[in-house]
Amino acid sequence: MDSFMATANGIRMHYRRAGEGSPVVLLHGWPQTSACWHKIADELATEHTVLAPDLRGYGRTDKPVGGYDKRTMAADISELVRGLGFEQVTVIGHDRGARVAHRWALDRPEEVRRLAVLDIIPTREMWKRMDAEVGRGYWHWLFHLQPDLPELLAGQNVAAYLNYFFERWTYQRHGLDNADEYIRAFSAPGALRAGFDDYRASFPADAEQDDADAGRKLAMPVLALWGQAGLLGKLPTLDIWRDYAENVEGHEIAECGHFLPEEQPGPVLGHLRQFLSR
Repeated sequence: MDSFMATANGIRMHYRRAGEGSPVVLLHGWPQTSACWHKIADELATEHTVLAPDLRGYGRTDKPVGGYDKRTMAADISELVRGLGFEQVTVIGHDRGARVAHRWALDRPEEVRRLAVLDIIPTREMWKRMDAEVGRGYWHWLFHLQPDLPELLAGQNVAAYLNYFFERWTYQRHGLDNADEYIRAFSAPGALRAGFDDYRASFPADAEQDDADAGRKLAMPVLALWGQAGLLGKLPTLDIWRDYAENVEGHEIAECGHFLPEEQPGPVLGHLRQFLSR
């Protein structure tokens, strides 16, 4: 994929682009960048225009102080995509990028033709289900909410902190072959703080936005994929998404942890192609 820069919603955004055809937007999660799609983007680009931006605060995109609520981050991507001449797109999001994608689909449903969410349940549902088991798996949500402390502790050794998650969140550990790129990205000035600000926006800002939309279901087709070996493999993930979308299908990816596009690109690509072809 080729790299480009553009100004959208007042910030400079880095994005990767490849292919021609109906547009597909890929949104990465934490602690990663748009490079996380390297095993499937070129395959999707044989039939589609594929756009993979670095989210606000991530990778080569600007890292402003503020604007990390999902409504603003979704507006970033919407303005980028419209500036490139696309009025309606399919959105595929993983982790934090899937939360941005969900908010984009709620706020601007006319722009999102289809939505695929990888290894998440809605943020509102996460807070509702924050019992001991979920808290044990998602302790980092609460830690990253704290002001200043995550930067102080993780900043002492960025590689060790990120490798902790790469080691524990994967099943096919050899599949995560871009770890050095992510460590380099999060070692840049402001990058750790911006990533934690993404989490800090989860409460109360994102929670208030989500509560305002309680009971409202997405109307566009939704595909949910999750790793069998991760925490979502222990939750009724598809049933949860049926409470948030009118037309949803879901599939568990066997022998897979959290990083679906890198651990199991073949099965993920197969499900995405079927979804895109309908």
